Amino acid sequence: MALTELEKITINLGPVDLGQIDLLVREGFYQNRTDFIRTAIRNQLGEHAEAVKQTVVRKELVLGLQHYARGDLEVVRAAGEALDIRVLGLASIANDVSPELALETIASLEVLGAFRASPTVKAALASRNRST
Repeated sequence: MALTELEKITINLGPVDLGQIDLLVREGFYQNRTDFIRTAIRNQLGEHAEAVKQTVVRKELVLGLQHYARGDLEVVRAAGEALDIRVLGLASIANDVSPELALETIASLEVLGAFRASPTVKAALASRNRST
């Protein structure tokens, strides 16, 4: 995975938890704090993989990357349709998509993960965005 495909998060930990992580790093179990946290997250995701899979199917989520170019949305508009976007992963809307085109073609938006679009498109879709 390229560095540009990563999303940065911030977490708060108590000093005892952080100290235990630092001890494991110092003892060579992990390369650094980030390695420990990524490993812990992957282990938890593996533990709950079946629940995630069932929820993706039940909620009809697209798993992975979903990109919407201006041409894609113009086709939707020409057909007189509107999209209900549901993505687990990354949803992105091209920078040349106007807020007006986004509003005409996107009925609802739910992204569990990351949503990338211009600030004006994000603002236009804010009331339709059911993401947490």
